[in-house]
Amino acid sequence: MVTLSEVLTDLREESGSLDRLVSALDDRDWSRPTPAKGWTVAHQIAHLHWTDTVATLAATDPAAFVAQMSAIEDPYTMVDRAAADHIAPPDELLRRWRDGREALAEALDRHPKDAKLPWFGTAMSPLSSATGRMMETWAHGQDVAETFPERADAQAHRRPTDRLRHVANLGYRTIGHSFVSHGRPAPQGAFRVELSTVDGALWTFGPEDAPNRIAGPVEDFCLLVTQRRHPADLALQATGDEAREWTTLAQAFAGPPGDKREPRPTQQQELRR
Repeated sequence: MVTLSEVLTDLREESGSLDRLVSALDDRDWSRPTPAKGWTVAHQIAHLHWTDTVATLAATDPAAFVAQMSAIEDPYTMVDRAAADHIAPPDELLRRWRDGREALAEALDRHPKDAKLPWFGTAMSPLSSATGRMMETWAHGQDVAETFPERADAQAHRRPTDRLRHVANLGYRTIGHSFVSHGRPAPQGAFRVELSTVDGALWTFGPEDAPNRIAGPVEDFCLLVTQRRHPADLALQATGDEAREWTTLAQAFAGPPGDKREPRPTQQQELRR
């Protein structure tokens, strides 16, 4: 079983990899648009800083977190507004993000391991909170790295690592949540997920005889559950009616359904432009 210490170590490494990438950017690069509609690089880091900050609040002062979330009028625009509100000059934003993620790690490490923390529409353990931060950091880091296809350090950051096991595990555990968050009935059948890694290993989740099956590269699975790719652009195979439906609903994060990515243009479409 994965421990909180292991997830926090991997979260620090994932954050450090993204930190090295954005630290090398000039001020103009921080204003470049990323694949997330309306978001620049600065929005991406500001979002990570904000979510680290509210996760720390949930761990240290649950009542204050609940009061702050209760005051939000429109949960569908909350994330965009919070990212915009937390943008600062690059050096200052980097400092805040670094301080904030260390404060979160310390808060989660001190929190009673079996005590739940409030979160958006749910409650979770410190382990689940850290796993969620790992998922978010990887997903938003992908957006940043894809913004700079010409940079070798950006492409190096995008290479899959064993840290994806946390994102994949969360993607599997939130299959039922994906249906409910989209207003669909929870699936009746069990799911089996079989994911291949770049080094030839096979990561599996769920019973072997499950009627619903998802198979393919682990990176593609993680891109789907973080809504970084349209299902048509991924090498995932879905077997079973509920499994096929899930690929259109996949969502590893809490809160309202996100704005899913559109299919990428085919090579012929690109040539016509």
